Parts: sequence; structure tokens; C-alpha cells
Amino acid sequence: MKTCPLFGKCGGCKFDFASPTYRGDKMSTLPALPVTGNAIWTDAGNRRRADFCFAGPQFGFYESGTKNIVPITNCPNLTPAINNILPKLAQLPWVGAGSCLITECDNGIDIAISSPVPYITPEFRAAATKIPAIRITWNDNIINQTATPTITFGDKTVPYPTGAFLQPTRPSESALRQLVVDATSSARRVADLFCGLGSFTFATNADGFDIIGTGVKRDLFKNPLTVGMLNTYDCVIMDPPRAGAMAQCHQLVKSTVPRIVYVSCNPQTFRRDANILTNGGYKLTTLTPVDQFTGSTHWELFAIFEK
Repeated sequence: MKTCPLFGKCGGCKFDFASPTYRGDKMSTLPALPVTGNAIWTDAGNRRRADFCFAGPQFGFYESGTKNIVPITNCPNLTPAINNILPKLAQLPWVGAGSCLITECDNGIDIAISSPVPYITPEFRAAATKIPAIRITWNDNIINQTATPTITFGDKTVPYPTGAFLQPTRPSESALRQLVVDATSSARRVADLFCGLGSFTFATNADGFDIIGTGVKRDLFKNPLTVGMLNTYDCVIMDPPRAGAMAQCHQLVKSTVPRIVYVSCNPQTFRRDANILTNGGYKLTTLTPVDQFTGSTHWELFAIFEK
């Protein structure tokens, strides 16, 4: 396959991941950052979560730049398990409009539907119960559930809450985890900030902090770890949402933490936070781009700051 059959029709990807020029095309979008290593690439066909849209009877991806829906019953960028369920989802008697987040968990498919329509019809409920998914929710209300979805990080298995953040592919998640483990291997005490479900927490034996997830319930945007708390750690991991970790970075530069491992899904907020850290005495020693959002313009960045 030298081109994705859907490219140019649906707006799911900005680059044709099947094209022989894909890597060069995507590298051209990487901001001017001091990259120290080769990019890590993720093959297509590994995406384990995707957000679809629906309106009336239509189900698929939006056409680029429009609200027109392109019907999708198979996407070469998704895992086989998700593709197997797409034709059945497309045939549901959809009500109103909204989004449908499909996630492949360890033990089956989780479907989280969001819509301004607060109700579902009896016909939709009856049809949805025949979908081979282990959980289906509508605005967080369970329509049907046969098991608790779970996700495994290394040798640790945790329940998967509806709509929770998850790295989009297993290969890129594993690559990032190994980078983090290697970077924290000499640390005696590690804090994992914005830890989520624990992608890095368990593998590094870290103390986790987050609003929701595996660690201490703490809103790090409004209530970042204080200097006194930070000084009890000799390494800090941060994997914030796209908004970055500005408030936490302002505390870190006042601390004695010698090493910060920063995983970012937004090069723009990363640049802002990196400026705070480097102006505050840290040196950026490692910066590796990871293409885990295959086909998109988005990059994941792995960085190490030291002082």
C-alpha cells in the first residue's frame, strides 16, 4: 500500500502515513527544537483508540475543515479489533449528534459516547447491547457492560475509567516507558506528576500525583507540588496534558531536584516550559521526538533536564 485509501477524503489524518515520503513530510512540521536523538516512529495499524463522530444516521470521521461526515467502516491506522467492530457501530440507529470514543483495552472494546442529547431510544439501547463491546456508555451512563475494562502497564493491570487518557498506541507507550525507566534508573526517590493511570508510575516505583488516576488526588495546575515536597525527590517525571506544566515548572526551578524527565504531547507548551526550566538553572540534555500520533501533525517529546 503506497497510499491510504481514505487519505484526502476523511480528516482523520493530516499526512498519508502509507506514503513513502511520510516520515520526511512529518519531520518538516517539528518545531525548531534542539533534538539530540533520532525520532522514534510508530507503524500504522497500531492505534488503539479513536474518536468518531455521528449525526443522525451518519457515523465516521469529519471531512477535513467541514462538519460533513465521511463514513468509516475500516481504517488502516487502527487495530484489527477496532476495525472489526466499526461496521456494526455504523449500523446503529444513532440519535442526534455527538462523538464516539472507541478504546481497545486488554480484555475488549470500550465505547464512550458523548452527546448533547441526554437520552437514547429503546431501539438504540436494544441494538447497542448486541455490539461485541465489554462496556458502552452514553454521557457516562452505562448502556451495557459485561466486564470491567482493564489496561496493563508492564506487569501492572488497572481498571480503565470511561474516557480516561491513554497513550494511543502500545508500541509508542512501551518506547516512552523504556526511555523513562532508563532515565530514572539511578534515582532513589521519584515523583510522577500528571501520572494518569500509571503508565510510568509502576515501572519506576514512583509516587504518583494527579487529579484522577493511580496516585495522590492533586490538581497540579492549581496546586503544584511545593518546593519543600519536591526537595524530597531526586528525580521528577512530568507527563502533562497539552496545556503543559507551567505552574509546576515555576516551583521546580526553586527546588533542588537534580533531574526532570518531561514527556510532552505539545511542542508549543513544551517550549514555554523548557524556557522556564532552562532560565531557572536546568540544562536540556536529551530531546527525542516520538511519532505516536501516526498520520497527524502532533508529536510526543521525551526530554531530560538536569542541574
